[in-house]
Amino acid sequence: MGAKTGLLALSDGDIRPALRGASRSGLAEAGALVRRVHQDYVQRGYTVEAVGDSSLDDCYPPDDSTCVTILPGAELLCDRRFMLDRPSQLPAHILSLGAAQRVTLHAMHSVVDWLAFAIWENGTLARSLSVSPGDGIVEDIGEPCDFEVPYWAGEHPVVPVPGWPSQGPYPLPFHPLELGEDALRALFGFILEGRQEPGDIDPSEVHMHEFRVSDPTGQEQARREAAMKQAVAQMGTPRRFRLGPDGALHEITRDNP
Repeated sequence: MGAKTGLLALSDGDIRPALRGASRSGLAEAGALVRRVHQDYVQRGYTVEAVGDSSLDDCYPPDDSTCVTILPGAELLCDRRFMLDRPSQLPAHILSLGAAQRVTLHAMHSVVDWLAFAIWENGTLARSLSVSPGDGIVEDIGEPCDFEVPYWAGEHPVVPVPGWPSQGPYPLPFHPLELGEDALRALFGFILEGRQEPGDIDPSEVHMHEFRVSDPTGQEQARREAAMKQAVAQMGTPRRFRLGPDGALHEITRDNP
């Protein structure tokens, strides 16, 4: 699995009907929404500029980018800044924009097998989950959604990969990315990886405007680069594996090329 998301929706209930009938929204109103959602950055002098077109299948845009579409009864944005370890900490000014609506957040990162999603109804947090094998359950607020129940019941266990080194029991009763795809389908009507089902929305057909929301001083990007260097420095020596004819993974070494 290699899917990543940073999705936020403000909608009059279920967003899926709006996405199924999606048409191209106006550039000016899209830009105005970006400025409202990122008002804290705008107040700090960040620049907002339209940079082109995108589509919903690119729901993990580059750093500093925000993709947006405005549909009847729904507004949808994609931005890495929505990838919060604790979704309940979504800024209050964003929640206030959808205070009389449903606010839905979905964030997923395949590198660390992390999933987070949250749903607010009329300003009240109904469900928030953030989970990864490395950090365990970071946040678990509210009753599980219907699509979660089979996962918590142990119906989707993680099957060990033959030959993978140092495998112990998987620390969670399911794989976060597998649940993440089902959450994406249930909440937004589409998936990024896995088997398509009848009725799934094709995200590549949902047009979005792309904006660049950036710090003109370069300080935000400098912090990102410093964090990346620190993460790389903490990594161990890379190891490579090859899938053998027995269906198991075998490590590639100097003695076993």
